[in-house]
Amino acid sequence: QVQLVESGGGSVQAGGSLRLSCAAYGHIGSGICMGWFRQAPGKQREGVATIDSGALTKLADSVKGRFTISIDNAKNTLYLEMNSLEPEDTAMYYCAAKYGYSCTTNYLTYAYWGQGTQVTVSS
Repeated sequence: QVQLVESGGGSVQAGGSLRLSCAAYGHIGSGICMGWFRQAPGKQREGVATIDSGALTKLADSVKGRFTISIDNAKNTLYLEMNSLEPEDTAMYYCAAKYGYSCTTNYLTYAYWGQGTQVTVSS
């Protein structure tokens, strides 16, 4: 069982930056894949970034060049560094995890979820 707790959301103006954190608790085995997802009101949840146990990362096209996903294995903490934020980035951001060597951005394949943290970007 894996428990995930996000933090770091908030309100910023367009062009600003935020860093989200996700602390993982419980048994964190090898072969885990972790990711950030977001859901805006009235829209489907979408994958933002994923990282596998080999530190291979994937980013959604909409955030490439602006967001960076990283993990501190010693602290069992996942991060999402968000720069040049745009109003379109406004959403609830969720941390998620699953076991498997294919880090898909399909949220339906993730078994473990945090409670979410709100990010609001004003123009």
